[in-house]
Amino acid sequence: MEKSWLLAFLLPIIVTNDALNVGGGVGIGVGVGVGGGGGGSGGVWIGGGSDPPSSSSGPSVSNLSGAYTALQAWKSTITDDPLGIMNSWVGPDVCSYKGVFCSDSVDYMGNPTGNILAAIDLNHANLQGTLVKELSFLTDLSLLHLNSNRFSGTVPSSFKELQSLTELDLSNNHLSGPFPTPTLYIPNLLYLDLRFNTFSGPIPEDLFNKKLDAIFLNNNLFDGELPDNLGNSPASVINLANNKFSGAIPFSLSYMGIKEILFLNNQLTGCIPDGVGMWTDLQVLDASSNSLMGHLPDSLSCLSDIEVLNFAHNKLSGELSDLVCSLKSLVNLTVAANFFSGFSQDCDKLLFRNVGFDFSFNCIPGKEMQRPQPDCSEVPGSGLSCLRIPSAKPLVCGTVLGAEVTMDPTP
Repeated sequence: MEKSWLLAFLLPIIVTNDALNVGGGVGIGVGVGVGGGGGGSGGVWIGGGSDPPSSSSGPSVSNLSGAYTALQAWKSTITDDPLGIMNSWVGPDVCSYKGVFCSDSVDYMGNPTGNILAAIDLNHANLQGTLVKELSFLTDLSLLHLNSNRFSGTVPSSFKELQSLTELDLSNNHLSGPFPTPTLYIPNLLYLDLRFNTFSGPIPEDLFNKKLDAIFLNNNLFDGELPDNLGNSPASVINLANNKFSGAIPFSLSYMGIKEILFLNNQLTGCIPDGVGMWTDLQVLDASSNSLMGHLPDSLSCLSDIEVLNFAHNKLSGELSDLVCSLKSLVNLTVAANFFSGFSQDCDKLLFRNVGFDFSFNCIPGKEMQRPQPDCSEVPGSGLSCLRIPSAKPLVCGTVLGAEVTMDPTP
């Protein structure tokens, strides 16, 4: 994705406490520089998208008084600051505050309009406090990174007014409550990271209708069924791991641009749908540690770019076919702790292709480290109907969900 606009936007940032480092065209280090986990250890994630975030027009662009009000209101809720970050948050010059970064701004004619508060990076600051509604005054803010602090409570409803925000990282905090729906109304948001909190309840269907490029919800307490429109998301990465999601992986999967999706360690049941074959750009699929049953769908043969397939610790059965084991980009295939009864000749060749292949604790005759025979006498879900796409012969990247998807023919 084109990221040069955001790089150009951040280069003129005025840094008063920390150096600004640009490296490798990947990230911009604007951390608070607080020891081993500070700004140098992880740069700002630069999201995708082709249009820069909108900016406020009128006097508010050059007026930082609103930013001063917002930051002082936030500072008043900080109850523990072991690294002394807040010691610099004194006086009206917010551009001198540690972890706060300003940038020169211009209007639509290119005329300079003064400084704006462009980014806040307090990653690894270990601050204890809450998020305040006054943060919505920061209408020019593009990046808000609060990874690895001790913020608790919920996300204020006023966050929907952060019209320029493209990246919101609230990961590794003590935030709780239902899914923070205000984040769905931030108009230019591209990157949403809520992992390692205690958010709970279902996730809204509208999440997958937004133009987000990355969605990280892992390691929370989310539950309920996954919305049917999961495949509508244009995100390249979706991480749903380590929650309490139940029900089936949605069948109505339609978007083809996703590269990494993680379902591992939930309570998902039913079959792996044929629709996964629509994700032809997919590189990582991990559905391990669930209760999925049935056979692997033939449509997996459409995943020509797949590098990692992990179905371990489920209740899958049948024979592992050439359609899976012959995938050309495969680096690691894990099907351990299922009920597979055999695998094809191409699967035997995986070790010679230097592909990691773990098939332990299945029901494969003649192979070592398999389940004891009594465990294999009754295969879970043997009567389960997976509603596969009808085909007179094994589906090798044929018509999937009404879309023609083809691979290079094999000789």
